[in-house]
Amino acid sequence: MVQISTYVRGSKFEVPLLFLPGSLCDKRLFSAQIEYFTGLREVYVGDFGGCASIHEMALKMLAEAPPKFALAGLSMGGIVAFEMYRRAPQRIDRLALLDTNPRAELAERVGIRQQQTQHIADGGDAALAAFTRAELLPTYATSGAHSARLEALVLAMANAAGSAEFVNQWRALEHRPDSWPTLRQIACPTLILCGEQDALCSADLHREMAAEISSGQLEIVADAGHLSTLDAPQHVNRALHRWLE
Repeated sequence: MVQISTYVRGSKFEVPLLFLPGSLCDKRLFSAQIEYFTGLREVYVGDFGGCASIHEMALKMLAEAPPKFALAGLSMGGIVAFEMYRRAPQRIDRLALLDTNPRAELAERVGIRQQQTQHIADGGDAALAAFTRAELLPTYATSGAHSARLEALVLAMANAAGSAEFVNQWRALEHRPDSWPTLRQIACPTLILCGEQDALCSADLHREMAAEISSGQLEIVADAGHLSTLDAPQHVNRALHRWLE
């Protein structure tokens, strides 16, 4: 857990904000949000290092988080957020689900993910860099120009995570629980946000999620893909501000 800000402006009732990054990402995924909210409330970013399952990630975050907090997770971070909500709903003041997927791994994807995991386990960091550039970056980007803008940051975050963490995270995603039944249990104010051009977790999926969450507010971000916090930071910041206020 990385603590970004300790200064809180205004009411003592403003709860801290905890961001959970997607796979192979770190606090740089939320750089614009950290800049925006630092000084308004305590801001934290989760670190899943050493965890090989969604269960372990959720327990680590709950052990390190403040007693009560607002929780915003993107992609794998959203998957961890579901598990945290199941285990400690009373601690989560409000929930933001960004470009994520509550469903378990599809049967037809299990073999593919296992092959990818073994490939990186055998090839190490060099294989991870090639895989990130060839397989992940195209699913994050909405165009060639967009890919060029994202490439350096996406590769830097993947390199910082390293091949061992890739293996941990890919195995965690392979065995992730089905969180769809959890959606109807969510009672706190919830933001469901997605890039309109998200190729991994579609806007239609997020519309279906919003229909299941009675306290949910849907926000579809035009001209943004899977990494909406990087693609449309000002739009995402405004949506998060409304959700928190």
